[in-house]
Amino acid sequence: MAAKPDNHAIYDLHDKPPFLTWLGLALQHLFSMFGATVLVPLLVGLNPGVALFTSGIGTLLHLLITRGKVPAYMGSSFAFIIPMASLMKTVGYPAVAQGIIAVGLVYLVVALIITVTGTGWLDTIFPPEVVGPIIMVIGLSLAGSAATSATMINGKYDWKVFVVALLTLLATVAFNMFLRGFLGLLPVLLGIVFGYLMALFFGLVDLSPVATAHWFQLPNYETFIGKTGFHFYPAAVLSMAPLALVTLSEHLGHLMVLSKITGHDFFVNPGLKRTLTGDGTASVVAGLVGGPAVTSYGENIGVMQLSRVYSVWVIGGAAFFAVIFSFVGKLSALISTIPGAVTGGVGFMLYGVIAAAGLQVLVDNKVDYSKKRNLMIAAPVLVIGIGNFHLQLSTQMDFSGVAIATLLGILLNLLLPKVAASDRH
Repeated sequence: MAAKPDNHAIYDLHDKPPFLTWLGLALQHLFSMFGATVLVPLLVGLNPGVALFTSGIGTLLHLLITRGKVPAYMGSSFAFIIPMASLMKTVGYPAVAQGIIAVGLVYLVVALIITVTGTGWLDTIFPPEVVGPIIMVIGLSLAGSAATSATMINGKYDWKVFVVALLTLLATVAFNMFLRGFLGLLPVLLGIVFGYLMALFFGLVDLSPVATAHWFQLPNYETFIGKTGFHFYPAAVLSMAPLALVTLSEHLGHLMVLSKITGHDFFVNPGLKRTLTGDGTASVVAGLVGGPAVTSYGENIGVMQLSRVYSVWVIGGAAFFAVIFSFVGKLSALISTIPGAVTGGVGFMLYGVIAAAGLQVLVDNKVDYSKKRNLMIAAPVLVIGIGNFHLQLSTQMDFSGVAIATLLGILLNLLLPKVAASDRH
């Protein structure tokens, strides 16, 4: 039996919390991912209820395929917003669905290739001096989004949004530092609740969607087959499938972060082939029923880092409630009224702890930045990723700064000499 990692976990991968504790922890994950998951379909023109449903089903499938060994939550991916929005305006969801299914198939093909080639090459291309900065970029690249949510409303700066976001952040910090026992496991959920109450006080919450929503509301399922029969849309496939390369880099980065904070090497067990198969299958299923493509979520990784709860039972519980809530219109509507001021305030913490995990990788592995080679890898990776130096090949194909930074870090590590000429004695 493998030795249990010294990860200071309160609940490790397969620990099952007591019912009330499990309930609170699962809802904490649900609330943390809800805003981003329903924002994607709202921006694109898809049904938010279906997106919530597919995030839950996708997560449960991922847990099943990875044999319950990876605590990853699957939410709506932002990487495909532009092509999905364009296709929805022109040919409709059947074309979007075919593109999403193609994305999932790319994952499955890559998983098959890894099954044949193995994963020994991962240690070569992802040493600590590359992994640390990439993890930091994954967290800090979201800082701008959090800051915008925490200061702006309807495109205009509002001091009330700033105040609510700051109070939410400070409350989350206080809950992390001063609460113990059961409540000490729920600092993010309590921070969101506190922030929501502050937002109500400042008049930033619109409760009308809750009043108009039905208690039972069937999600608006769609398929890749249109109302007039099946039509193949090659342009949709060609515009979306290549973007899987972007989300593949996100997948690797998130897996690095999860491995770091939990102390379990998910590249080895259950293996990259299973995690990629889980991601790919989740997207294929999403495309079959009317949802957007899905990917693992940094928000939930941040929650795990803060709470030190890595239980797959908790992640599975969040997925279960996501499916249930997709049918309960008033509950979905209530969660959707959480304003950006609150999510932005909590985001300052969640995204920051991801970046801190990257910093911890560098500290634990004693990466020496007096060596020019390490500096030449970290410096451009950090600035390109955080600054979103992106490659836009067309209006529908945009490789994010995180993707470019990840690729550049890998290439620099492979191409640069082990010791700079000026460092040789």
